Amino acid sequence: MSDFGSMLFVFVLATFIGLGVIRRVSRLLYTPLMSLTNAISAIAVVGSIVVTGADHPLTIRILGAVALFASMTNIVSGFMITDRMLKMFKKQ
Repeated sequence: MSDFGSMLFVFVLATFIGLGVIRRVSRLLYTPLMSLTNAISAIAVVGSIVVTGADHPLTIRILGAVALFASMTNIVSGFMITDRMLKMFKKQ
């Protein structure tokens, strides 16, 4: 149980650090940052597919499916936002 507690602590700490870093990014750097975030989410998709398809207990496979859904939602919405922002800079 202490291993779970330490992993939870690292997750919460990483969440707050990530939010702090993202909030301080200039709006000009948002599109490249979104591309990087999509790449990281793609790694999470591959990992969650491996976990979901492996022979693990049902609870772990359900968590893998939830992670797969969340990562895919992040990737698709990131591409949609990036495309929308790039359309703002196109001349009509």
